Amino acid sequence: MANYHKMEASSVQTLKDLANKLRIDSIVATNASKSGHPTSCASMAEIMSVLFFHTMRYKVSTPKDAANDRFILSKGHAAPILYAAWAEAGLFPVSDLTNLRKIDSDLEGHPTPRLNFIDVGTGSLGQGLSVACGMAYVGKYFDKSSYRTFCLLGDGESAEGSVWEALNFASSYNLDNLVVIFDINRLGQSGPTPLQHDMEVYRQRLTAFGLNAIVVDGHDIEELTKAFHEASITKGKPTAILAKTYKGKGFTNIEDAEKWHGTPLNDKTVKVLEEINGQIRNKKMPINIPKPISDVPAINITNVHLSSQPNYTLGEKIATRVAYGTALAKIAENNNRVIALDADTKNSTFSDKIKVKYPERHIECFIAEQNMVGVAIGAACRDRTIAFVSTFATFFTRAFDQIRMGAISQTNVNFVGSHCGISIGEDGPSQMGLEDIALFRSIPGSTVFYPADAVSCERSIELAANTKGVCFVRTSRPATAVIYKNDEVFEVGKAKVIKSSPSDKVLIIGAGVTLYEALNAAEDLEKSGISVRVIDPFTIKPLDAATIINNAKECGGKIITVEDHYSEGGLGEAVLSAVAEERDIVVRKLAVTDIPRSGPANVLLDLFGISAKNVVAAVKKFVN
Repeated sequence: MANYHKMEASSVQTLKDLANKLRIDSIVATNASKSGHPTSCASMAEIMSVLFFHTMRYKVSTPKDAANDRFILSKGHAAPILYAAWAEAGLFPVSDLTNLRKIDSDLEGHPTPRLNFIDVGTGSLGQGLSVACGMAYVGKYFDKSSYRTFCLLGDGESAEGSVWEALNFASSYNLDNLVVIFDINRLGQSGPTPLQHDMEVYRQRLTAFGLNAIVVDGHDIEELTKAFHEASITKGKPTAILAKTYKGKGFTNIEDAEKWHGTPLNDKTVKVLEEINGQIRNKKMPINIPKPISDVPAINITNVHLSSQPNYTLGEKIATRVAYGTALAKIAENNNRVIALDADTKNSTFSDKIKVKYPERHIECFIAEQNMVGVAIGAACRDRTIAFVSTFATFFTRAFDQIRMGAISQTNVNFVGSHCGISIGEDGPSQMGLEDIALFRSIPGSTVFYPADAVSCERSIELAANTKGVCFVRTSRPATAVIYKNDEVFEVGKAKVIKSSPSDKVLIIGAGVTLYEALNAAEDLEKSGISVRVIDPFTIKPLDAATIINNAKECGGKIITVEDHYSEGGLGEAVLSAVAEERDIVVRKLAVTDIPRSGPANVLLDLFGISAKNVVAAVKKFVN
């Protein structure tokens, strides 16, 4: 093989010794915590030794340096050996490993980004490779730098469809700076994996997906170093290293045995440690970690603004999904790290507006939403991009686990869901986002925007780009009238009072399309001598509780919420939570309560109880 130099015997022995030291560290740590997965760590010991002490280039003192190679442990339950690798590299004392899983330690049972050497939380299996794809994509196409990305998966998690979505993405975009390592140790949690050790089938499948697939003995140092070298010189496609390993490798009477998943060695410890220690020839092992190449550009993703303020006419009708595309292109003009990801819906979400101006900054993820979310999380890691992810709002439900793990990973990804609610019309319930507010409200630390017009939508995109944590912007399909002036100032957590008078009897809170139904209802009610107040919440989370409570009290303590969303978890329940401790406020909710059907938008709004006519009836009943 070109430029490959056979390792000296002493170097091979050092890596063998380090692998066994990692095994010992994993045993000691899991015994101390009385829980964990030492057998899952043991199968990948040689892989970790070669990666961390021979192949990867990184600065131990600054684990998240932009120039460092990236490593994602997708099989997060093997966290003890990852912690051990960093400890043996010198980042922190090896003795700290005995703090594994303790309440006051960040060495948790699965990797957490509270640790300075962890980019994302893993452990919900099948997700790490998508994140690695996002990192590799940024490295190849945006940073255009030398750092490489390595992702280690378990064979059990390869049953997850998201793994194959990621493999397809990796090969489609020729991510030759990505190395995928499968730890094929034959055993899952409760029994053997489907393919067990049928390495040829693994090889054929990975080859069919467009990867350079290399089968190795995962416990052979020289085979591993040679495979990683081949990966480094392979161009035009990612490499998959298929390592045949044994669960509990080196553990007498435990190796390759069932019923040892997630179990410390307990009374087997002494004998196993004696045998592994007996294989270590050099107690003082020289550590020589390759240095990274400092060719990563300096960037700034703070203080992002629209390149020009909104430019609309009051009363002009435009869909907020269109305004999203306009705003995306505007903030992209002001910052070259604004990127968009879409799942083959770009001409419906209007994320294609950034593609027209900056085609290299639009990533087509095709119809694979779980992978798309993971790629975005990876792309946003180490503050390398400002990522906006768009598709129909309802399709984010299939990626809920990825979004949930994104929050655990402290990601700053922005999600934009179009085609929300029954107002999309004839496409029918399979396309209607009616659970999305509930989904994103449930995410810790999230911000949920629900702009009603084009002006507020552009500002919500600008705000999301500068807001930490998971952001969700809900956009609508119908064109709605512009109600705000172009210079209107918007803030996260600040509602807008759209209509008010001293004689208001009821406070109506609507959002998006239902804000207009509320305004139309208010106009009709005026003819009956009933005055009502109307509020646009702008953000559903955080909700402007103070404004809502103060205005509700001025309206006799009566609130009606109206929303194009299922009753559970949406605007109404957010308002109920906000006023829960107020004694004299009553809330009545208008929301979609049944599975809808196809039909014209205005007919559906009426049929499912959230049209102006329904609001009028609810107000009259409430007042009387």
